[in-house]
Amino acid sequence: MSSSSVSELNQALAEKFARLALGHVRKPYPYKLDQVLAGDEDVLPPRVLHPIFHGSFDWHSCVHGYWLLASLYRQVADLPAGREIASLFNEMLTPDKVAGELAFLQRPTSGGFERPYGWAWLLMLAAELERQKGHPWAANLRPLAQAFADRFKAFLPKATYPVRTGTHYNTAFALALAHDYAAQVDDHELAQLIEATARRWYLADAGAAAWEPSGDDFLSPTLIEAECLRRILPSADFRLWFSRFLPEAAQRRPASLFTPATVSDRSDGKIAHLDGLNLSRAWCWRSIAGSLALNDPARRVALAAADKHLAAGLEHVAGDYMGEHWLATYALLALTA
Repeated sequence: MSSSSVSELNQALAEKFARLALGHVRKPYPYKLDQVLAGDEDVLPPRVLHPIFHGSFDWHSCVHGYWLLASLYRQVADLPAGREIASLFNEMLTPDKVAGELAFLQRPTSGGFERPYGWAWLLMLAAELERQKGHPWAANLRPLAQAFADRFKAFLPKATYPVRTGTHYNTAFALALAHDYAAQVDDHELAQLIEATARRWYLADAGAAAWEPSGDDFLSPTLIEAECLRRILPSADFRLWFSRFLPEAAQRRPASLFTPATVSDRSDGKIAHLDGLNLSRAWCWRSIAGSLALNDPARRVALAAADKHLAAGLEHVAGDYMGEHWLATYALLALTA
């Protein structure tokens, strides 16, 4: 069976994803820093600036590479890579290394560091580690997770407008992931703030035109907004909102949401984002379908769209480092939605 025909996570695919991530989360270069320099003393190697997350081309990709490994470690029984994952976490997720990451975050010039995408993924990693008992990893990471939760609490009240791009600045994606963390750790203040912000930003939206994709999207601005509200609204409220937001979904309109993106050059890091768009759309369509009524004709259409996008993206998680250092994360989201 080819990878493009797989619709659920199996051990072979999990092992493939784990090996990909183990191969890049400690790969030091190439690496793209997100840093404002305050002086010559700030020019340091990534492994010094970021004692844990200094691989995978950039900080946020390294963080969600760790999330991928943590998720597979918990979800897949007898995973051959499991011992290597545990060994990596025992070595890297330590109090001193977490303190090093926190020190970078506390620099006066780091206020906008990784906002909001990296913030959200760090909280997703923390939430996943909290689900795993018998290890010190979650406890060790908590100071860093709390620092990012605090950043959300400070930022969201002053964020007058959402960001509706299909890349790292998308605010619906960040709210969706951060809400998962808030629920896992019972941070009611953060959860309520996320819910209020999502309602303020998105609840009035209707008749989405879905002018997408743009040339370097890895998220669907339309579908990730729906996925965000799916997580925070009661089921009946979400179904009503969705019927207004995409009123012609059952007729496969807007057509752009039902057509996988074409990727012309997978060695181009920005164009390669479009493989991620196909996978993240599969994730969103599956999740949305699961919240629609069984007799809603949009449900069947959403599931078909998910399968089509998953097939378009899954076979490209490996092959070129520009995609290989991150695409398996979105494949796992889609396969486990």
